[in-house]
Amino acid sequence: MDMATSPLLQDRFGRSKRKLRLSLTDRCNFRCRYCMPEHPQWLPGRELMDRQELVRLATLFVDAGIEEIRLTGGEPLLRKDVVACVAALSRLRERGLKRLSMTTNGTRLPMLLDDLIEAGLDDLNISLDAVDEVRFQALTRSPLAPVLAGIERARDRGIAVKLNAVLIQDYNHDQILPLVAWARSRQLPLRFIEYMPLDEPGRWQAGQVVSEAQILGVLEQLHHVQALPRSSNPATQYRLDGDYTVGVISTVTRPFCASCDRLRLTANGHLYTCLFSRQGHDLLTPLRSGEDDRALRQRITQRVWHKDAGYAATPGPVARLITMHGMGG
Repeated sequence: MDMATSPLLQDRFGRSKRKLRLSLTDRCNFRCRYCMPEHPQWLPGRELMDRQELVRLATLFVDAGIEEIRLTGGEPLLRKDVVACVAALSRLRERGLKRLSMTTNGTRLPMLLDDLIEAGLDDLNISLDAVDEVRFQALTRSPLAPVLAGIERARDRGIAVKLNAVLIQDYNHDQILPLVAWARSRQLPLRFIEYMPLDEPGRWQAGQVVSEAQILGVLEQLHHVQALPRSSNPATQYRLDGDYTVGVISTVTRPFCASCDRLRLTANGHLYTCLFSRQGHDLLTPLRSGEDDRALRQRITQRVWHKDAGYAATPGPVARLITMHGMGG
């Protein structure tokens, strides 16, 4: 099959793209060590997509087959027009969008959640790397209480919530069972994520990865663990004691590249076809230069077609300037 006859957004390995991670900003009020360098350099405001540009590019992706958009950052709730962005993107349901989600640290949810729900937000992923204050601050360099308040606000409003925890050896490896107990008592889905080489260049070490096998070993100390069938989602699901499910995203030790259906668009309009791509493709410059939708759509289709096999084919740290806070989760 050649690129001209491939359906919608399909790469040369036959993987169709249905999900877009769309970054609203590279700025964040946390300093999580797995996400950004010690001294992050923010993009100048003029280089970020404005709302009209963001929606125009998102429309091209939806028209090409994207069904789910997840808003990321940085911290997306720091963007001043975040509610207006959600409202504008929600209108893409008329063109085929089925789900509009957000990944956040949760700290600004108490003041913004009502407006976000009214604007059309469907669900949330909230980062919670520890339930112990000391562990949490060591990893994020931020207090725990505002995150817990954000989670409780989301529970009160009834919006669907998943919790994400990135595990790093010697930082929060001892939080596996406490996190499960905390999330299970509130019936909130929890996913553990292996520490990926996407932070400050040279900092990631393989020995700091808490692997899926290690996570399961800890869980089995206290729970009966049953593996559930693997789907196209990145997390492998495990049933604990027959009544609670935990997910594990094992990008490092068991990459799910063969079923990847995701693309990423940074806050400055660069398309990354893989979380581990060494470089992105600038869509914002041609858009601002007057390129029409047909030409922009062709750029997107070509880049997706030439998407690499992924981390499974070339494991290890990625040599590039952009780190996770600029890429989006």
